[in-house]
Amino acid sequence: MIQVLIIEDDPMVAKFNGIYLESIQGFSVAGFAKNVTEGRKFLELSKVDLILLDVYMKGATGLDLLKELRNEGDSLDVILITAANDKESVQQALRYGAVDYLIKPFTFERFQNALLQFKKQFHLMNQHEEISQDEIDNLLHTADRKNTKTFELPKGLTKTTFTRIAEQIIRWQGTSFSTAELAETVGVSSVSTRKYLHYLVEHKLIDSNIVYQGTGRPLTNYQLLPDQADILQSLLIN
Repeated sequence: MIQVLIIEDDPMVAKFNGIYLESIQGFSVAGFAKNVTEGRKFLELSKVDLILLDVYMKGATGLDLLKELRNEGDSLDVILITAANDKESVQQALRYGAVDYLIKPFTFERFQNALLQFKKQFHLMNQHEEISQDEIDNLLHTADRKNTKTFELPKGLTKTTFTRIAEQIIRWQGTSFSTAELAETVGVSSVSTRKYLHYLVEHKLIDSNIVYQGTGRPLTNYQLLPDQADILQSLLIN
């Protein structure tokens, strides 16, 4: 579980950022701080993998904290979530290694994409001693791939039904299933379900495998590809 500290001086914003965060699989709120001083104290006592950091707060700013961490040699990952949209703030955040920069108000989809991209980076960096060029390219160019895949549904397929089907496939991650099993579970006809499955196979989000039975027609089973779960999650209607 990725432990996240939220440093935000607006209690309502902090609360909703925490709710948003914990709706994304793999993340947990480690704690809240309403200013840099409280954030510093929390970091001294608790393990944190990521900070969601506001810029404008009483006393030291979020950018001050980010700069201090880097000057101390601390590589703790930080995502800025702030109303600060001036060029200087953005440039300073990026120069000091912010993972992402979200300008308020932002959509949940943008928030989710930032967290899912960080999760991919976090697991890659923590599971491998050496990283290949393909893995780096896969990490850095995820957004470009999503846009090229881009998931404009063909005529006859709806986003609502796509979301229902995709959510169930994510729940079944690691397990194979048939068209009939999926159709019965989500309450969609087998004919319609098969269209969505073909679409997902075509976009290389799920895999299909033909099973030859003793009698009758061959059965096609499907399974979510292990490295595509986060991308499929990011396409859901929220």
